[in-house]
Amino acid sequence: MNTKRNKDSDLNHLIKPEVSNDRFWRTIQNVASTPSLKHILEIGSSSGEGSTSAFVSGILENVGYPTLHCFEISKPRSESLKKRYASYSFVHYYDHSTVGLERFPTQTEIVEFHSRYRPKLRRASIKIQLQWLQQDIEYIEKYGLSSNGIQLLKADLGIDHFDVAMIDGSEFTGKAEMENVYGSRFLLLDDILTFKNHENYLRLSSDSSYELLEKSRWLRNGYAVFKKT
Repeated sequence: MNTKRNKDSDLNHLIKPEVSNDRFWRTIQNVASTPSLKHILEIGSSSGEGSTSAFVSGILENVGYPTLHCFEISKPRSESLKKRYASYSFVHYYDHSTVGLERFPTQTEIVEFHSRYRPKLRRASIKIQLQWLQQDIEYIEKYGLSSNGIQLLKADLGIDHFDVAMIDGSEFTGKAEMENVYGSRFLLLDDILTFKNHENYLRLSSDSSYELLEKSRWLRNGYAVFKKT
């Protein structure tokens, strides 16, 4: 994670893909090629060079041609994503928040989380975390992006659950997003050693209705893949 901050929001800049030709990338590709999938949700698509490319690669091998729904609130990254996959009709784009601002955590919740899990997590300082939180909120407010995007999408599609959902968006919305994607056939979590997905990882690990297919604590900030039993 980049810990340098300035007056210009980091969300106004393109970033290098984190998931790129590694074990997690190949796992995403394999999941996306699974038969009988219809709707795949990717939270945090960035400019489409990382995990999105793995999803697209897998879908191209899938005879069912499922739809990939990409959420990305950064305007420059969203525009790059749309250009990159303009010729792929199965890739759909959503440039607003997955959950409303009221679902973002408070500063107190972030401080308490890091106090509780400090010994085993990789993390930036509390000061940096709180700067990130404020920056995310200000960006969403500035551009009018707040919405309950996942709920709205499910209602529009007429579904209760996605076939695949990947949580890798804002550092601060993973827990709220899980409430909206729980029940998906496959759940993919990136950054399981940070605020974003650590509690989601613990929840699914102790949930008998989900099976842990693969995990790593050592690739970047860790990842895990679960399948509904």
